[in-house]
Formats: sequence, C-alpha cells, structure tokens
Amino acid sequence: MAEYLASIFGTEKDKVNCSFYFKIGACRHGDRCSRIHNKPTFSQTVLILNLYCNPQNSAKSADGSHSTVSDEEMQEHYDNFFEEVFVECEDRYGEIEEMNVCDNLGDHLVGNVYIKFKYEEDAEKAVVDLNNRWFGGRAINAELSPVTDFREACCRQYEMGECTRSGFCNFMHLKPISRELRRELYSRKRRRLG
Repeated sequence: MAEYLASIFGTEKDKVNCSFYFKIGACRHGDRCSRIHNKPTFSQTVLILNLYCNPQNSAKSADGSHSTVSDEEMQEHYDNFFEEVFVECEDRYGEIEEMNVCDNLGDHLVGNVYIKFKYEEDAEKAVVDLNNRWFGGRAINAELSPVTDFREACCRQYEMGECTRSGFCNFMHLKPISRELRRELYSRKRRRLG
C-alpha cells in the first residue's frame, strides 16, 4: 500500500495532494483548493510571487485606453528586469542554476519568478532576506517551491505555439530572454567559476 501511495504522489491520481501545486508551485484554487499544498521545508527553488509586471498587460493611459508597447521595447524592458533580478540574487545569495519568469495571465501565475539555486542553503537564505525587501514599490513575497524540473511545469503546447488557453493556461508559459543576455549572464557565471 505504501509503495502504491508513493507512486501516485503528486499525480492526478493522488486525491489528497494537489498535483498542480506539486508541478508548478502554484494552484489556481489557492487556499480554497480541496487538496493539500505541501509547502517544502527545503528546496533549491525560490518562487517570488507576482514580481514581474508586464507592461503589455498593464499599459493603460489616463483615459483608460490601452497604450501600445513595441516588441523591441517590450523585450528590452523584460531583459532589464531579468538581468537586475538575476545579478542581484546571484551576487547576494549564491549561484543560480536556472531562472524563469511566467508570462501567464491567471492570478496564480502572473509575473511569478522561479529561481533555482545550486544549493538549498542559498535558496533558504534568499527567501528569508527577500521577504524583508521591496521591488518596484511593492513588498516581495518569496517562498520555497516544490518545482525542481521546469520541463514538467511548462505547457508543451505553448512551447510549440499551439496552446489554445492563451495566458490563462494552468501550466507555465515561460517568457524567454534575448540570446545576448543569456550569453552574458551565463558567461558571467563561467568567468566567476574559472
């Protein structure tokens, strides 16, 4: 019996534990979910809730009409945000293996930033410190996340350009950074290690 329960833990067959929370570290039902959200006591991954504000989602002028942001301006804004958070967290807390930002529109995923550190101790240090900080005029809300494999958390249909749920999908739609920034951030890591 114990072997069976262990085999279904965190899957759709598990009627006790929330499979969405286990896979993506967030659940659209939040505290109202009928299943248990097992918050980890240790993890390499930190979830910073609703940190990224996408200008395309929130750009309204004084008269209530939507203002347009070009794709180039959007990418530059996002790359600047990504670099600021990545460099700040890596310099303060420790080596980052992976950082991802959700481009979803659902309340439970919008603007979520996932940072996977090399060591669990660095993630713990980050959560404690980040919860006493502000970003963009808002208090930061950080917690340890059960997500360790982002391939399981991502919407495969979105990656192929076929997701019909748009931004309201319950799986992660990860916002990509520019190639230049990726090279710069990860060559920075190699220079520091080498």
